[in-house]
Amino acid sequence: MSRLTGKIAVITGASSGIGLAAARRFVGEGAHVYITGRREGELAEAARELGSDVTAVQGDIAVSEDLDRLFDAVRTGHGRLDVLFANAGLGQPEPLGQITEDAFDLTFGVNVRGTVFTVQKSLPLMGSGGSIILTGSTVGSMGTPALSVYSASKAAIRNLARSWALDLRGTGIRVNVLSPGATDTPGLQGVAAASGGDAVYQALIAQTPAGRIASADDVAAVALFLASDDSVALTGSEVFADGGLAQV
Repeated sequence: MSRLTGKIAVITGASSGIGLAAARRFVGEGAHVYITGRREGELAEAARELGSDVTAVQGDIAVSEDLDRLFDAVRTGHGRLDVLFANAGLGQPEPLGQITEDAFDLTFGVNVRGTVFTVQKSLPLMGSGGSIILTGSTVGSMGTPALSVYSASKAAIRNLARSWALDLRGTGIRVNVLSPGATDTPGLQGVAAASGGDAVYQALIAQTPAGRIASADDVAAVALFLASDDSVALTGSEVFADGGLAQV
């Protein structure tokens, strides 16, 4: 039997990158997956690629009404939720002295506020055996030049999971953080293109004990583990898929 047979999953930020790769994995393992993202065209293309076991609901996790529409679709379509992969997030380089209020508000509005209310609004649909996965980052536990605001938002995600594991005691719902390191996604490709191209990749490879940049599918494989019953013993944990970047 496939690892997610009969499961209902929601993945935010699923138009590309890790979210899209996770949706492929989840569908391939038997789940029906609700995907959401802000960019309607990319989301529709992802849904076409993934096939009939996917429902696309366009929206922004920072907008409460969009979250309500997403979970109303799950309630109407299946009446329950087994897996939530709260993956949507963003950030932009701004060194101290150049941090703008707009960028700060956007980063915390999506990464922290958006994640909080994505999880909270999902809970009425979840029962014992449910798995909540939050996307963290190695930068949540490392100093990173020009990324202090983004890093702080990911450190907040880590602590939310610790506290929520206690809040969810006795429900049978587990919550864990998946923290990628350098991963070849459109986000990293955009940063590299703006900041030195291949030199960015080579610098990250040099810092990573595994000696390679992870693919989105590498990280999605870890998301599948956390979504499946194989991770039943984990809650409040942070699982790094970083090639050792933040570990040594």
